[in-house]
Amino acid sequence: MTEEEKQKRDLKDRKFYPAEKEAEFEKKGLAKHTPQTAHPSYKLAFQDTEFLLREELRPVRFQLELLKPEMILDEAGVGSTMVMYGSARIPPPESVETALEGAKDLPEDERKVVESLAAKSKYYGEARKLARMVTEKSIIEDGKRQFVVCSGGGPSIMEAANRGASDAGGESIGLNIILPHEQAPNQYVTPYLSLNFHYFALRKMHFLLRAKAVVVFPGGFGTFDEFFELLTLIQTGKMKPMPILLFGKDFWTRVVNFEALAEEGTISKRDLDLFRWCETADDAWEHIAGFYKLER
Repeated sequence: MTEEEKQKRDLKDRKFYPAEKEAEFEKKGLAKHTPQTAHPSYKLAFQDTEFLLREELRPVRFQLELLKPEMILDEAGVGSTMVMYGSARIPPPESVETALEGAKDLPEDERKVVESLAAKSKYYGEARKLARMVTEKSIIEDGKRQFVVCSGGGPSIMEAANRGASDAGGESIGLNIILPHEQAPNQYVTPYLSLNFHYFALRKMHFLLRAKAVVVFPGGFGTFDEFFELLTLIQTGKMKPMPILLFGKDFWTRVVNFEALAEEGTISKRDLDLFRWCETADDAWEHIAGFYKLER
């Protein structure tokens, strides 16, 4: 029996050609140049980029941006993640001396900004250490990898997260986003787990879909947005509680008066227990391990 005859008799084989095969058929058809085949309307809808980018196709793009990362992470065996948020501006410790040297001749206000960021380089080190610690534990449950390090894929604290996982010889995720200015994945993100987004909303959803712990370092608007959305989701019961580790008490209590929010009554006093203060990677892992009854 020939291969063609076997395929005809295969009761499991679907009779419709897959989309990939149909695309091949279309390519062959386009070899015949006619006014009809040359017109954009003749393109298969799923291969027509101009069509997919139309305003009316936004719901479809939402769906694609939800589905593609979900499929990639599922196929990669990622069961859960440890998400790490933080500034894109804090320098790594090895760059501090150069940064301070370059700031000597700057106006005083600009020099103080550089010095302030340089002083926070310790958090780069703690982020890198925590990512390395968790990756080294290689926790597997139900055949899936647990607490896979996940960052925003960019520089600084995000880089430290991916770098720490790389130090341990492990893989890590980077959820990048297209911005008007250049924003590329840092070199430590595992290439096939380097994902790119157009929509902030879908990116933030993917940060939390698999999250089993979230670690938040000093940061700017983006970090605030991600952190406070997570607090809101847990406060309102839309998400189950999880360890939220907030690094840098001096920074956070200076820029956000959490106690005042409770005193004013706009949040409950117990909402202050939604997160835990941390200063070291060891503190953070101790809390995560205690929450999930894991080996220290």
